Amino acid sequence: MAFVKEFKEFAMRGNVIDLAVGVVIGAAFGKIVTSLVADVIMPPIGFITGGVDFSDKKIVLKPADPAHKVLETAIHYGSFINAIIQFLIIALCIFMVVKAINSLKKEEAAAPAPDPGPTKEEALLIEIRDLLAKGQK
Repeated sequence: MAFVKEFKEFAMRGNVIDLAVGVVIGAAFGKIVTSLVADVIMPPIGFITGGVDFSDKKIVLKPADPAHKVLETAIHYGSFINAIIQFLIIALCIFMVVKAINSLKKEEAAAPAPDPGPTKEEALLIEIRDLLAKGQK
């Protein structure tokens, strides 16, 4: 029973709930960014580059032999290049979104509160102290 109670306390902490919400929203945001890259950004880039597609690039280590039902063994380096390009574009998009969100916040640093000065009681005590100091001289 102690284990269940400990686990419940752990799972219900604010940080765990916040993390769970962050993961869910992050997954949804990831889909948005992936769609942005695949559907909005990549088509113009493909048009500008003349439709260059690296995904077909490979180094064949062992060719396929359909007669003996042997599949091709190859290093698909083009898919890796595509993944790197997509990562860089996604990273740039996320950077721009975070930068835009941060500029919307524009939280100004709170100026330190001015010293309110002494209270009425403190002012009276200071006056009494000064009077006593003058009387002792």
